[in-house]
Amino acid sequence: MELTWVTYLIVCPLVFLAGLIDSVAGGGGLISLPAYLAAGLPPVLAAGTNKLSACLGTVASTTRFVREKKVDWKAAVFAAAGAFPGSWLGTLLLRQIPEDAVRLMMICAIPVVAAVVLRKREMQGRCLVEERFYRPLAFAIGLAIGFYDGLIGPGTGTFLILLFTMALGMEAVMASGTAKVVNLTSNLAALISLFSTGNVLIALGLPAALCGIAGNWVGAGLTIKKGVGFIRRMLLIVLCLLLAKMLLDVL
Repeated sequence: MELTWVTYLIVCPLVFLAGLIDSVAGGGGLISLPAYLAAGLPPVLAAGTNKLSACLGTVASTTRFVREKKVDWKAAVFAAAGAFPGSWLGTLLLRQIPEDAVRLMMICAIPVVAAVVLRKREMQGRCLVEERFYRPLAFAIGLAIGFYDGLIGPGTGTFLILLFTMALGMEAVMASGTAKVVNLTSNLAALISLFSTGNVLIALGLPAALCGIAGNWVGAGLTIKKGVGFIRRMLLIVLCLLLAKMLLDVL
């Protein structure tokens, strides 16, 4: 595919914005993937190139959260371990059922999730299980959201943050950092698969990744500094974008 300066002008600023949003509340793919499609990439090549820039961008935000000690490692490791088989199972099921049926279920679920976010101003709940079941619950969350990632995809980081706060009782900034580790693991697995089939455009993906790294770094810093209120507002924005995208896909 021939790349022009217009291609980079379309993709790079939007990948920066996607990285910023993704590092705060997840859902950056709602912006970055359409950017690659708007630049004229075929869908599979767009998905692979998007994974390259997303992976490298997520490394930046994950690094910043780790440096600030905003990652719950006992949850992150087990959730990441669950995300691998979950994503694989979701991909298998995607081949068996109509995708629109899944989207309709999500369209019904997202307003409920948004209502919960609006109601919970503290963005932190109580852990739903005893300490000995904390890791198994983290694994189950990773398995479920990995399954969602393989089946549908957009909003994976958003739902990880919500479940880490409401089911594991994490503080919102800690939940964002932990979600980054799990999301990075899931993105890396997808990137390896797409790269092996030649569906990654490195000449575009690497420059876009630099913009994504910058966006993720800025977003992680804003999250750490501004805390719960900022995360909560961004979550609501991402949920609205996710709902709008799914309605457009169905209609």
